[in-house]
Order: sequence, then C-alpha cells, then structure tokens
Amino acid sequence: MNQSRPVYLKLRDRIAAAILDGDYTEGEMLPSVRALAAQQGANPLTVAKAYQQFQNDGLVEVQRGVGMYVVEGAAESLRRSERERFLGEEWPEIRATIERLGLDPADLIERA
Repeated sequence: MNQSRPVYLKLRDRIAAAILDGDYTEGEMLPSVRALAAQQGANPLTVAKAYQQFQNDGLVEVQRGVGMYVVEGAAESLRRSERERFLGEEWPEIRATIERLGLDPADLIERA
C-alpha cells in the first residue's frame, strides 16, 4: 500500500489487473504505448517502461511492426505472482491494521 511506488509500477499494476479481470485476454493485442499513454494521462516513456516489465516477465510478446500481445498462460502466471506479492507485502500491513483497530475478521467477512 506504498503510495510512493513509481508511476510505471502503478501503471503496471493497472495493466496486470486488466489482464486478470479479462479486459486483455491471452492472445489479445495490448493498446499501443501512445494509445495507453493518452488513455491513462501518462508519459509514453512511463507506459513503455511498464510494458517492458511484462516483456521481461514473459507475459507479453512483441511482434515487430504489429504490436504487443498477451501470451498464453499470462493470467495464471500473474495470478500466482500477485498472490505471492499480496501475501508477502500487503497482507501483513492489512492484518496489522485489523489488529490495531480491534476489528473482528468474521465481521469483515460478513460485510464483503
């Protein structure tokens, strides 16, 4: 929940969520760097850096002159890595907040 995360990582998180939510399916082309930059109000270099993270992780592949595509298995791979990140980084903070506020986890589940 670190608000000081670099913008490209925040953008990467949004794209990852879109892949997990099925907005970008496996085999589908991602928006161009310029199109996503305009849509998100971001610098194209920031979008390119976020896309590079996906390429480095093997979640997208580039077809020169055509575009960038989500590879098969990307959603499941992302789901695994996002779970690990959540449990390792975010959950400890959330759990500490729950304990600090004296909240009952059963009450929280009922509110969901």
